[in-house]
Amino acid sequence: MLLKVIVILLPLIHAAKSVRILGVFPYPAYSHYQLGDKILKELARRGHNVTVISPYAEDKPVNNFQQILLTNTIAEARGLKKDLFTIHSKLSPLEKIWTVDTLGITFSEKTLNDSKVQALLKSNAEFDAVIVHQFATEAYKGFCYHFKAPCISVVTMLAPNWINPQMGNPGPPSYVPELFVDLSSPMSFLERCYNTFAFLAVALVTHLYTLPKHNQLLQTYFPNPPNIYDVYYNSSLILVNSHLSINSPVPSLPNIIDVAGYHVNEPKPLPDELRNLMDRAKNGIVYFSMGSNLQSKDMPVDKLNMLLSAFAKLDQTVLWKWEDENLVGKSENIVIRKWWPQQDILVHPNVKLFITHGGLLSTIEAVYHGVPILGIPVFGDQETNLASVVKGGYGLSVHYNELSEDALSFALEELLKNPTYSRNVKQRSKIMHDQPMRPLDTAIYWIEYVIRYQGADHLKSVARSLSWYQYFLLDVILASIVLVYLLMYLTKCLFHFVTKNVNSIKGKHKVA
Repeated sequence: MLLKVIVILLPLIHAAKSVRILGVFPYPAYSHYQLGDKILKELARRGHNVTVISPYAEDKPVNNFQQILLTNTIAEARGLKKDLFTIHSKLSPLEKIWTVDTLGITFSEKTLNDSKVQALLKSNAEFDAVIVHQFATEAYKGFCYHFKAPCISVVTMLAPNWINPQMGNPGPPSYVPELFVDLSSPMSFLERCYNTFAFLAVALVTHLYTLPKHNQLLQTYFPNPPNIYDVYYNSSLILVNSHLSINSPVPSLPNIIDVAGYHVNEPKPLPDELRNLMDRAKNGIVYFSMGSNLQSKDMPVDKLNMLLSAFAKLDQTVLWKWEDENLVGKSENIVIRKWWPQQDILVHPNVKLFITHGGLLSTIEAVYHGVPILGIPVFGDQETNLASVVKGGYGLSVHYNELSEDALSFALEELLKNPTYSRNVKQRSKIMHDQPMRPLDTAIYWIEYVIRYQGADHLKSVARSLSWYQYFLLDVILASIVLVYLLMYLTKCLFHFVTKNVNSIKGKHKVA
């Protein structure tokens, strides 16, 4: 009887504590959007009233969840994806930084200039918290200022170093790799030199280019706008798609929370045809997908032929996410589909290897389910993600530009025949699962915590208010140098004074 009463009262309790939340996730990359979508729908499920600025329309209505749907954003982004294999794969780290920041500025302006978003800003809407997608999109924090609500950020990548300055969090380049540098800790001397150069380059680009551009957006599109620096250092909470099971431990203030794995769903039964295929693959399954942004069908013919030749040598069945009806030249062990239920496939015990572009969500899913990784990174953070995979000993990486049949065949044979990789990834999987709370519950707890304490200013570091020279103690060092110099100068003067007087006294004695 008591249980029935609790079940009846639970929705009422949620409703009594429900708050109004604005989600700002307009970036037209589904792998980024789904991370915000997962959190916002869980908040809605728990009774909160959620409004989200989104480029992706819902198939069916969701309780307590409404969208401000952007127009044409996805179509515009689709044109950029055609260059991923040909252009973006060849970018240097500096070019990657510039490209990401430029794309962030471009899509931020498209969002803020949308008539529906402008209508929201001119409305009488009120929100108790604003959750923004932080990916070179600093102007979105203007929503927090405008609605006088705590600002919560979701970072869809591994603890990127550019979140540290705005939170006052330490992140020395001596052992914290930059996002677009394919390094992992510990680093050699030359790697630390390179990483430090990248660290300084990111800081310069951020403060000389990116933030001024976002400040222009704030001044243009928000009524009574703040300066960018009034919102840049004012986040109450940052949720990072990171965890020590997939990257080295780094310093984190109490309002920087790792939540990697929260997007992983409970496994669903496989369709009968697919389940039977996987069950009967006596030598196991190799699963191959280049993610949601990259499409295998857009690869040049020479790269496709390398893959086909290498896969034809395998005893395993290859499940390939191929976005076309036919694949000319495929061997009998290759099965193609435009879409596979990736998470449900990776759960299957017959999966021996996951070949991936190295996107963070795919990397997390592989570790979560204990499947070794062969990475073929192309752009963005993929090299960095896979550098951690290689360093952790649970996978190998062959960059897309260095892809050859021999390199691919060697990596496939090593990963499929050497059990060390499987043991290592299963150990990583145990670490990822061994947490006091589910990552999604952790994310929701801290969001509600910040709302309960109206921004939770007690979590914010005083370091945010220090200027760069104060943070690095340059003023103290300079004052110390000046003080030591003065002491040395006074000591020298005193010595000369004493010496002069002693010599004068000696001279008088000689004369006498």
